[in-house]
Amino acid sequence: MPNTMSRKILLLQGHPDASTAHFSDSLADAYARGAQGAGHEVRQIRIAELDFPLLRSKTAWDTQALPPVLQPAQDAILWAEHIVLFFPLWLGGMPAIAKGFLEQVLRPGFAFVRVSEGSMGLKLLKGRSAHIVVTMGMPSLVYRWYFRAHSLKALKRNILGFVGIAPVHETLVGMVEGMNDVQRRQWLRRIEAMGREGR
Repeated sequence: MPNTMSRKILLLQGHPDASTAHFSDSLADAYARGAQGAGHEVRQIRIAELDFPLLRSKTAWDTQALPPVLQPAQDAILWAEHIVLFFPLWLGGMPAIAKGFLEQVLRPGFAFVRVSEGSMGLKLLKGRSAHIVVTMGMPSLVYRWYFRAHSLKALKRNILGFVGIAPVHETLVGMVEGMNDVQRRQWLRRIEAMGREGR
């Protein structure tokens, strides 16, 4: 039954390997299936399919034009009311291509405006929420409590929060390599339900 409170949802797939399907892709597909079935509008971007350069200086971040291949991504972020970012944990954080993508698209003038030199600036992406879905080989409790989920906290506070995206929730999917088919199906149902709810 269509959801009368439908949302505009952008799914960002941050897995760096677009040559084959991964469990992270299956989770994103499950979310999209649930969201579309409930009447939400869904757009998807697979970051690894985009050919863009990494930013290498503050001057480039401040003044260089956005690569044309990323303009649809900025347009989709403006369109979205809710953003769901999927990625595998690599060396304790998000893969470099996902970080590079966020550095490129969340530019001054688009994501925030500086009021004065050294100020925090005005957050231009307020009104949008986000959910981060992270897959990992270790148990999720080990990442959360032993490693203190530092990279996830930095993403939530220093990147998404910095430009006004809030609230930001997370789902940690641990022990991916050791999952059996029953466990994988359970996760897919859980993420599909999350999509139906638009969260």
